[in-house]
Parts: sequence; structure tokens; C-alpha cells
Amino acid sequence: MTVRIPVIDLELALSDDAPPELLAAARESAEQIGIIQVTNHGVPDELIDGFHDSIGRVLALPREEKAKLASPTGHPYRGWRQWPDDFGRLELERFNIGQFGSVEEAQAAGLGEEYAQLYAHPNVWPEQEPGLKDLAARYHDASVAVAEKVLTLYARLLGVPAETFPTSGRPYYTSFVVNDYPTWTHDGGEADEDKLLLLEHADGSALTVLHQRGDYAGLQGRGPDGEWIPVPIVPGALQVFSGHILTKWTNGRLSAGTHRVVAGGSVTRRSTGVFWHPSLDTVIEPLAPFAGPEGSDYEPVLLWDQAKRQVEEYLEVFGRPDQVAAWRERRPYVAELAQA
Repeated sequence: MTVRIPVIDLELALSDDAPPELLAAARESAEQIGIIQVTNHGVPDELIDGFHDSIGRVLALPREEKAKLASPTGHPYRGWRQWPDDFGRLELERFNIGQFGSVEEAQAAGLGEEYAQLYAHPNVWPEQEPGLKDLAARYHDASVAVAEKVLTLYARLLGVPAETFPTSGRPYYTSFVVNDYPTWTHDGGEADEDKLLLLEHADGSALTVLHQRGDYAGLQGRGPDGEWIPVPIVPGALQVFSGHILTKWTNGRLSAGTHRVVAGGSVTRRSTGVFWHPSLDTVIEPLAPFAGPEGSDYEPVLLWDQAKRQVEEYLEVFGRPDQVAAWRERRPYVAELAQA
């Protein structure tokens, strides 16, 4: 029988009156797929809508205006960028926001001098939307709160103390991205459902809190038998993906949610993801309740050792020569697109 991605009333699931069948559905999906949808999660609709309306106006600007919002230092996780395929056809448009806007801001929040260097590359805020910075900060914090609640739920589902997962030690390490998927009307010989706008992958976070909206359910999660399961667009719901950190913490008990996005022809979709990690000084390894007497196949790794190499490793795998050159020379990068 195909496993489904359930919609979980998060407040009810965390209550003393949680129905056993609700908890069972959440546990099955967390163990076998690594994705759940949550409602009654505490994030106000007006905050979700306000942020998406504001960022939507930015993404609707003419391309020459958006090009001014590219990272001034070529950082792939700051500001606006477009992502063409090998034929120059636009697959994805992104707006990235760093957790902190400067080294000084990161240090003021409690990061040490070395860790704070992650934020030497500034965020880019469009002058056309003066309220976006505040909206983004509130949206980010609300998403972090959802991640904390889901970790509490997962501790309950696994029968371990609520404090098992390390949600202390602020500031956490997060990243924040808006993905805008274009219409796909190119005649490339493939059906829309065969054209991937985002390749299959699982996130490196502990949890990713996503909001999706659009005209079609292009997001799909991979089930235990390898089948691709649509993640329907449910008004007001947030999608929560388990990442590789959570899989390591639970010694493989909870799956990392492998997912992808397929094209939708003449319709569009947008998603916003906040990628939650523990603090940068955390050693990622199986936590005590899950380690077991026989040890683990997961080698301990300091989160900082991964974070400080994130940009270089990304560019080594996905960077195009002109993008890598822009990063090395600390200048903006705007991808070239094929002429329509």
C-alpha cells in the first residue's frame, strides 16, 4: 500500500488528547518518507501572506531591476539569482536571505568571531519593498518555532524525552530561500511531469520548514518503494522535511525527506524554505537514546566544519565557470538566459 504524506494538526498532535491514529500517521511518514504537512502550527496566515505578497512583488520586477539585487560579492546564498538549464532556459529563480546581515550583527547575536565570518557577505534588500526585511525576520523566527515544535513531536513519537533533540544553544544556524518556478512551455520533447525544475535531493538541515503555493502540486516526495508521492497544496499548511542531521541524530530511525519539483506547463509555483540546524558548535552524531550498544555507521562531524565549506562545495559541484569566476573576484553574477 502506498504511504501518504499526512496533514497533521500540530497543536492537537502535541496535546494530551492527541488521537493515536494521528500520531501513528505522523510516525509512519517521518520514518518512511521524511515529510509531513502541518496545520494549526501557530504561524499567522497574515504573516505568511504578507511575506509572500511582498517577495512576489520583488520577483515580478523587470529582469534588469532584479539583476541589481544579485549579491554584490557573487555569494550564491545572498540576494537574487536565476538558474537556467544547459540550454539557457529558466528553471528556477531564487531570492536568498542570510540569517544575519553582517559580521557585527552575527556577533551581537552571540556568534564567535570565527563563526560570524559566515556573514561577511551582506543580504540584499530591494528599495521597492522597504518592509520586506522586517517581514522576513518575523517569518524566519516563526518558522524556527515550527521546527522546534516538530522536534518535540518527533521526540514524542519515538518515545524519548522532549529535550532529546538539542534546540538550545542559540543562535541556531539557518538559511532562508524563496524558490520561484516559471511556466514551462518549451517544446523539449518531454512531458511536463518528466521535466525536473529541481533535482531530487534531501536537505542537509535537521528540519526544513517550507510553504508552497501555486497552481499545481509540483513538489513530490520519494516513498519507501521509490515511488514519487505528490505533496498537495493545502491552504494554510506548512511542509516539514527531515534532513540528514535528523537522520544521523536518530541513527537512521527517521528518514531524510528526498524530494524534487516537476514542471507544470503554463502554471507556476513558489515556495519558501527555512533550513533549521542546531548551533554551529554542535557535533552531529547519533543521540544517546538512539546510539545503541553496537555503535553507529555515522561518523561524528562538527557542524561548523560543514558550514564553513558550504559555498565552496556547492560551487565545486554546481557552479558554472562564469559563476565561479564571479565568486573568486567578489563581483555580482547574473546568469545568461537563452533568447525567448
